Amino acid sequence: MAQALAEPQGGVVHRVQLGECGITDDQVRSMVRAGRWAPAGRHTVLVDGPALSGTARLWQAVWESGSGAALHGAAALAAHGLTGLTLERVDVVVPRSTTRRPRRLPEGVRLHRPRRSPEIFPVGLPRVRPERALIAAAQWARSDREAALMVCLPLQQRLLAPGRIAAAWADTGRGPRRRLLTDLILDVCDGARSLGELDFGRMARAVGLPPPSRQVVRNGLGGRIYLDAAWQQIGLVVEIDGGHHMLALHPVEDALRQNEVVLGGEVVLRIPVVGLRLRPEAFLAQVARAYHILSTRAA
Repeated sequence: MAQALAEPQGGVVHRVQLGECGITDDQVRSMVRAGRWAPAGRHTVLVDGPALSGTARLWQAVWESGSGAALHGAAALAAHGLTGLTLERVDVVVPRSTTRRPRRLPEGVRLHRPRRSPEIFPVGLPRVRPERALIAAAQWARSDREAALMVCLPLQQRLLAPGRIAAAWADTGRGPRRRLLTDLILDVCDGARSLGELDFGRMARAVGLPPPSRQVVRNGLGGRIYLDAAWQQIGLVVEIDGGHHMLALHPVEDALRQNEVVLGGEVVLRIPVVGLRLRPEAFLAQVARAYHILSTRAA
């Protein structure tokens, strides 16, 4: 019975769950003494497996943090199904009405008591809704690069629709990285003010390049191809990839477009708009190098 309960929870059970199944505290102590089970906190018991797995660690963090606790930030995104994350800590939100503090938190768990409790996802592991968890994860990230990853990964894995992220951000008050996250969320959600060809032209001039032509037309197998920016006299093209380029079949269409242009004899550099936010110097340096190499060849 205990193993059946533990299986969807990564191998752990709450002591209350054991009691509801008729397993007494004395029986639990006997299993622990026999080395079959292991305590993993005041409320958590490991009954299946040699150690806490990823899922078990999340359940343990919630159970040991107090009444009404729920995962937040990157941990909540992981519980919603996001992959590609390494959780060095588990953020847990607890209502301010929960006056009883845990005696001891598991290692790596960080507790939050916000003024306004976020909405909790109603099914499965207690966790904040993904759009709110995404914003918190980006605000709590250790670097701007990690913050951008927290914004982009859920979109790439189709965990969230862009509109839900934009709506949640519009309802978010003050917080860390306000300017950066406003720009990033506009970019990945294709907002009207997102960074694009006009901004790229200004950046190119700032590093000493002449202004490129915008929305240059080429003919491809599927019809006309519109290029974001080009220096036609030397055969250099730059494509600025907005947030929608990460979704569905856009990468396939982008590859076909780029291949057509390259087969026509031009050099194509692709710049993700998020990269232009985070590493503008590095990308503009590549464009400048390409421009000078191609200019030398054309001379």
